[in-house]
Amino acid sequence: MFSLRLAFLAITVSSAIAGVIPLTDDCIKGVTFEGTPKGNIDTFTINGVATYVAKAQHSSNPNRALLLLTDIFGLPLVNSKLMADDFAANGFDTFIPDYLNGDPVPVDDPTFNMTAWLPNHTEAQTMPTLLAAIDGLKKEGFKEFLSTGYCFGGLYSTRLSQQNIVKVGTMAHPSLLTVPDDFETLLANSHVPIQMNSAELDTAFSPAVQAIADGILGDGKYRPGYDRPFFTGVGHGFAVRANLSNPIEKEAKEGAFFAAVKWLRAHD
Repeated sequence: MFSLRLAFLAITVSSAIAGVIPLTDDCIKGVTFEGTPKGNIDTFTINGVATYVAKAQHSSNPNRALLLLTDIFGLPLVNSKLMADDFAANGFDTFIPDYLNGDPVPVDDPTFNMTAWLPNHTEAQTMPTLLAAIDGLKKEGFKEFLSTGYCFGGLYSTRLSQQNIVKVGTMAHPSLLTVPDDFETLLANSHVPIQMNSAELDTAFSPAVQAIADGILGDGKYRPGYDRPFFTGVGHGFAVRANLSNPIEKEAKEGAFFAAVKWLRAHD
């Protein structure tokens, strides 16, 4: 494997990505909804883990890596790779490690057996792969890690935050959390600022669960910092797979991305 540092010279993400919305007042470059990902994955592995790499053209911290932890659709989902490109356009060297071990859920297959899939993708199978990718990045010179997780990946952004492996954590519509234990573990063990983008119609991270998180972490009780942006009229998955023909979903997807960038910047 050739060095990431040298490889980055060939896979730098352009700062002028077609199809994005203009800069916001906070100088955040907007969301790419369609197109071809700019990063690299064809033959790229980090410590044996297939990884999508989106390199920032202008990074304020070349020793910092952002881990984008996907939903169950993993690396094949174009939306996730476009999002990694967008984080890179905002100054974060971004990596999507295949912690699903080459076995994502097929996109748009209503017959897929999730009951059979889940036991083969527990933390016992996925966490070692994720940690191997982090160790590989450390060997390449990265010293600080941030995480952003979506759905299934929200659990892993939570785990990395609980274990203080990352400096800052954000997520959107997390799933498979143990309630209230995961929030109490954060409160007891973590010094990582945490953000949870949430949805009114989410059945996995429901308003009832959101209220429990607020009760444990909110109102200044979680001293590192807690933020829970709330988006009305949308459900689970909105931050990754929004229906762009629906202006409410489109705006919520943009809002969750902008909130994540602001949170990462504020606490980095």
